[in-house]
Amino acid sequence: MKASTGKARVEGPHCPPLTDPLAALRTPDDPPWDVYLTGTVFLDIVFTGLDSAPVRGTESWARGMGSSPGGVANMATALARLGLRTSLAAAFGDDHYGEYCWDTLQQGEGIDLSPSRTVPGWHSPVTVSMAYDGERTMVSHGHEPPPEEPSHPSPTTLKRRPPGEDLPPCPPRARAAVASLTPGRSAPWIAQAARDGARIFGDVGWDDTGAWDLAALSDLRHCEAFLPNAEEAMRYTGTDCPRAAAHALTDHVPVAVVTLGAEGAYAVDRRTGETASVPAIEVEALDPTGAGDVFVAGFVTGTLAGWPLADRLAFAGLTAALSVQEFGGSLSAPGWAEIGAWRRSVGCAEGQDPEALRRYDFLTALTPADPVRPWPLRRAVPTIGFRRSA
Repeated sequence: MKASTGKARVEGPHCPPLTDPLAALRTPDDPPWDVYLTGTVFLDIVFTGLDSAPVRGTESWARGMGSSPGGVANMATALARLGLRTSLAAAFGDDHYGEYCWDTLQQGEGIDLSPSRTVPGWHSPVTVSMAYDGERTMVSHGHEPPPEEPSHPSPTTLKRRPPGEDLPPCPPRARAAVASLTPGRSAPWIAQAARDGARIFGDVGWDDTGAWDLAALSDLRHCEAFLPNAEEAMRYTGTDCPRAAAHALTDHVPVAVVTLGAEGAYAVDRRTGETASVPAIEVEALDPTGAGDVFVAGFVTGTLAGWPLADRLAFAGLTAALSVQEFGGSLSAPGWAEIGAWRRSVGCAEGQDPEALRRYDFLTALTPADPVRPWPLRRAVPTIGFRRSA
């Protein structure tokens, strides 16, 4: 399918017009949102430029630091920056951290937060991440928010909701939803979203139980695609090869995508018989935080746009590679201007393989020819509380 150069403006003082990868597919009967997500928003504080892991009993100095919304905000921001209409349901603390995260996501990124809520007296979860040697170590702190009471929204939630507007249905109608699957736990909203026509993309974290039982991922049956990393895929399938694991996973889900770290990614589509393998793009990595979320966002974008499996996989790898060159998880996500800048820069560099560059020709109609961005993307900064001068 030919890419479209349609434009869509997302409201917000810091949001530029975004290339709309779904412009040619949109109709008046479409759901109001392209992607729905729910989860926990953290305040991420990231230290980079460490020569090694911190040593017990010593003090380490980092050459770089950045703060940004994290957790589910990583993927929500990545989706929004790729031009997808994104809706997020999350709890926000009524502290400064929560206010910063809310404003950054809603005003800065144009993400719909109407299904979200502000919880009085609940402090925002925080993650401190230390990046070194291409890896990261994280320390997090937070508490589960109290149960939601839709009939008694907090004053802050009411203030943030337009006058007279009721709480939207949750989950709202959307083309797709991204779900984090948890062993032994089912999330009713996933089944509801699937019944309403959403295409479900499932990712998964490390199984702390050690069981690695696919049957425990009960919501996998609702998913169109499952995107584990190589170690997770092999443990869940009992195989010793990531590619064999991907094929085994298609007994449970139509599309299996296995990320291979420095070796790229491999995917299988059971319905079409397609397989695809793409190498990783070599970049100078500053901070790997959120790269996996950006990969999923790229794959979701390509799927909704109707691209071939190999193009979806190549695009997901490209967006993830570009994200590790900036601080933080959410605010490191690239937009179309950054993707276009990468294509121009590698095209002019000496020693590039023309055949390798042609792999990304499918993006030509979507990447802007003008390298100037009128509103720069927000990036993670060391502090969230600069005072404005009079």
